[in-house]
Amino acid sequence: MGLATAGLAACSRVDEGGAGGEGEGSLLERLREQGFVAVGLANEIPFGFVDDAGDPAGQSPAVAQAVFEELGVPEIQASPVNWDGLIPGLNANRFDVLAAGVFITPERCEQVAFSEPTATSPEAFMVAAGNPENIQHFEDFADNPDLRLAVLNGSVEQTYAEYFGVPEDQMELIGNQTAGYELLENGRVDAVSMLSVSHHYLLQERGGDFDVSEPFFPVMNGNEEKGWGGLCVRQDETELLEEINRVVAEFTESGRLLELGEEWGFTEDDLPDGTSTAELCEG
Repeated sequence: MGLATAGLAACSRVDEGGAGGEGEGSLLERLREQGFVAVGLANEIPFGFVDDAGDPAGQSPAVAQAVFEELGVPEIQASPVNWDGLIPGLNANRFDVLAAGVFITPERCEQVAFSEPTATSPEAFMVAAGNPENIQHFEDFADNPDLRLAVLNGSVEQTYAEYFGVPEDQMELIGNQTAGYELLENGRVDAVSMLSVSHHYLLQERGGDFDVSEPFFPVMNGNEEKGWGGLCVRQDETELLEEINRVVAEFTESGRLLELGEEWGFTEDDLPDGTSTAELCEG
């Protein structure tokens, strides 16, 4: 899934929907006092989205909710934005945290601070039923100029497509998952690139005459690109990050992290494998 940016709400904000404003004490102290944390989402099912009741839903918000309850903050309030608005929104204090399954990459580590990994998923393509073009990899688009691919703007999938030589004029950059589904439904693209678990859960929710290709991890520069997502905070929120990581470690050890993801289609294969955020930030 490539994560690109969609955001979280912050605590101690300015009046109208921005996250925290100026104030005394640490961000965590202010969140405890106000009783909620503002999170940014990108409406990608099942990583992080707003459900029909207007409530935050998905694996990443479930993890955020449980983590912040442990930290004495009982509620999360979600603000959905386009994928490429997540990190800018966090750094502009519109959110306190990102709970959108944003993948940890060296480029993003220069902009925000990530928790330790909480989940992964292989890549896949949503295609027409029967996969008539036999689309299995980004290279299929580079080899066939008649194929068009929808990717989230600012996502790792966009990076993968560019690496494997997919021309710009064959890519449709989208702001959210639903836009890709609708482009495929209308025949304007031949495939949507996203994480396998995202495609399967969306089809479960919305149906459609579509299939999902075989999952895979792209190999770039000789290395398998197994992307890991985590919660994001601003780089100066070191105390908050330490507390988040403490609870994530406890959840990983106890099995709670698996329980939080199972409702959204995540399995043991999608759980942290010991790869650290520091390693991912180094690339």
